[in-house]
Amino acid sequence: MMSDVETNTLESADIMRVMELLPHRYPFVMIDRIIEMDGDNSGIGIKNVTINEPHFQGHFPSQPVMPGVLLIEGMAQTAGALCVNALENYTPTYVYFMTIDKCKFRKPVVPGDQVRFHVKKIKKRANIWKFEGVAMVDGQKVAEAEVSAMLVDADEPI
Repeated sequence: MMSDVETNTLESADIMRVMELLPHRYPFVMIDRIIEMDGDNSGIGIKNVTINEPHFQGHFPSQPVMPGVLLIEGMAQTAGALCVNALENYTPTYVYFMTIDKCKFRKPVVPGDQVRFHVKKIKKRANIWKFEGVAMVDGQKVAEAEVSAMLVDADEPI
């Protein structure tokens, strides 16, 4: 007997796959893995925040706080990896950040936290995607924003 319920298998990406999908490298890779990838529709990126990250040397030495812009970058990298992963037989050379809208920071992120970047596609037009993103720690919203990016080849003018 067949079920009327359709199952959707979600993909995931470990750090090695993330590095295949994104051009970013240490110290600017802001996601350690991606879980629950649903094509370019939605996904959850994970960042394990550790004290040995270089930005904590100056932000702030006596009370380390992850810079908010890096939380937004984590959302953008999660979304960018989803976009590239969803493309068949093509890997763009660059992913250019275009806009940040409706950005809010709600709670500091500190070493020892695990940030989950929940991103959901708002729209796609040609080689441009727009996503809404929410950064969560222990089930609490710490940041949110809408981000858009353009995927291009090295020889393509921007």
